[in-house]
Amino acid sequence: MVQNMEKPIYLDYNATTPVDHEVAKEMIPFIDSLYGNPSSSYSIGRSNKEAVEKARSQVAEMINCNPEEIVFTSCATESNNLAIKGIAWANSDKGRHIITSAIEHPAVTEVCKYLGSKGFEITYIPVDQNGRVDPEKVKEAIRQDTALITIMHANNEVGTIQPIREIGAIARHKNIAFHTDASQSVGKIETDVNKLGVDLLTIAGHKLYAPKGIGALYIRKGTQIENLMHGAGQEKGIRPGTENVMHTIGLGKACEVALRDFKQNQHNMQLSRDRLLDGLVSHLGNKVHITGNLANCLPNTLSLAFDNISAHALASFISSDVLISTGSACHSGETTISSVLQAMDLDFRVAASTVRISTGKRTTEEEIDFAIEVLVKAIKELSL
Repeated sequence: MVQNMEKPIYLDYNATTPVDHEVAKEMIPFIDSLYGNPSSSYSIGRSNKEAVEKARSQVAEMINCNPEEIVFTSCATESNNLAIKGIAWANSDKGRHIITSAIEHPAVTEVCKYLGSKGFEITYIPVDQNGRVDPEKVKEAIRQDTALITIMHANNEVGTIQPIREIGAIARHKNIAFHTDASQSVGKIETDVNKLGVDLLTIAGHKLYAPKGIGALYIRKGTQIENLMHGAGQEKGIRPGTENVMHTIGLGKACEVALRDFKQNQHNMQLSRDRLLDGLVSHLGNKVHITGNLANCLPNTLSLAFDNISAHALASFISSDVLISTGSACHSGETTISSVLQAMDLDFRVAASTVRISTGKRTTEEEIDFAIEVLVKAIKELSL
């Protein structure tokens, strides 16, 4: 038994990440003393403006775009709303048809549902058993009135990476705006907007070791969108309102750190993920089932099902020692399966036993070994 572990062990980094200590250090002066409004002409105002522009450059470097193509928002949900509604309203004269996938985050699906109630038509592309969108199905769904394609870069539940480059090439050929929600992928896999061929890309700060309450939207130069908010001229008038300076600085620094340590972090996340899987399989054998495809997956993400185990019961049982999430929920004795697992057409029993385990850039071997012991013991006890 691994001893002297600080508990509980956090293995739910796809839900959120802690604020990196370098990020927090960068933010402190703007909490303590540099409180000026970036729109003010005096020195503490100018220092804030300069800090925001530095952060814009740091974010731009992370995804290989021009700084002026970055708009800061409050979160990924706002970025997705701005991208999808903004394109939809700006291009409604071209058409009112939107293509998305069956496994998007609610921050996309609920926006599409809203637009559906306003006269837009939404096509939901199905996925295969690994949660992957077929680019050919996207191509087949395109119509003369298609105004937007929005497909996530990597799935938050099972980690499946989507063929964004291929879809991007299709969108460019058809002259259709293309958005991707890259909340889960920035900092974990390459997110070069030019290689991906996207017109809009969503970033979530709190998935990237920046604070909660900050996000960004990449908008390719020349892409026309309709504003959701109106006010003064901040963020080129696209997202008006006094800037959230300290969190913006945090996101910029987080991107700088993520780019600097990219290969090291990616290696550690995958090493810890694979160590966990190997340990579980060595103890539990064929009781462990991978839901998804590790060959085309985020390096930190494991989606696993265990024979005859309730995912909800398992996560609750181990919560004082190890923190993971589930692909199902239990309310009043009834189990509901996530839309992602449903779209993958998983057997109900498999879906109900599926958990998501996601490692972080500083997850240690000791933490993983402890998690293996806890999980194996719990699964054996719950199987009795």
